[in-house]
Amino acid sequence: MKRLAASLPRTLRAWGGEGESPLLPEARLSGPMPWVIAIMIALTVVAAASALALRHAAQAASADLEGGVTVQIVSAAPAERQRQADAALAVLSRAPGVVSAAAVPQDQLNALVEPWLGTRTGDDLDDLPIPALIDVRLAGAATPPRLTALRTAVVAKAPAARVDAQSSWLAPVFRAIGALQWAAGGLIALFAFATVSAVLLAARNALGTHRETIEIVHMLGATDVQIARVFQRSMATDAAMGGVVGLLAGVITVLGLGRQFAALGSGMVAQGSLAWTDWVVLAGIPIAGVLLVMVTARLTVLSALRRMV
Repeated sequence: MKRLAASLPRTLRAWGGEGESPLLPEARLSGPMPWVIAIMIALTVVAAASALALRHAAQAASADLEGGVTVQIVSAAPAERQRQADAALAVLSRAPGVVSAAAVPQDQLNALVEPWLGTRTGDDLDDLPIPALIDVRLAGAATPPRLTALRTAVVAKAPAARVDAQSSWLAPVFRAIGALQWAAGGLIALFAFATVSAVLLAARNALGTHRETIEIVHMLGATDVQIARVFQRSMATDAAMGGVVGLLAGVITVLGLGRQFAALGSGMVAQGSLAWTDWVVLAGIPIAGVLLVMVTARLTVLSALRRMV
């Protein structure tokens, strides 16, 4: 019995390692488990990077627009439009809480409408009812009471004026970004659930295939914890290999998507770039995946072994 007990650890290592009949017979990267984990890790990295980028873009846009107010002078007559714009600008320059107020140059307005109206350089746009715009920056957030007071003061001198908070224009965009962030979080949860399910199936299949061997090991004196450790170590190795492959694939995908979005030249997209702390979070995803696989394998094997005895 002493000789059997002394040979037990060596026997367990042979069954769980590179012997001819391991408990988990798939060779490294030749079985489905490492590739399943690699796919899940890659998709999780892409989903997490998207959620982080959307979060940064929303926070930056919200901070930029928090105290922003736009005043539009909507009048078909160019002379009257300019008169009311000057009057509104004079009121805004004296209004309490206004940090700055500046009229948007006409050439910038012409450039904005050119793609929509098909105009060319040199065309006279004075006869078109293009609103005069005034960009206003408040000291603090553009709350509804402050917006109402500002609107009352401006409309008294410029009846055709429309005063709106810049953040209200992008409210639907912020709601859409929030929905996308929740969707990304849901996808990450689904990927974790799929990984757990794959580990459960692999562990149960290995237990069923090697049931007789496990019973013999039990009779030799092996404990459930020792047998579970063999499965746990093998699954962790597969998960680590798959995690590295998945991380590389996910990072390459994220970098490729980042270059494509950067080519759009949009300021909001540029503000959604990932910080170094975000890359640390992404690098931790494979580690979390390995831990999840190890815990799942251990609990699954221990639960099954208790029912075997």
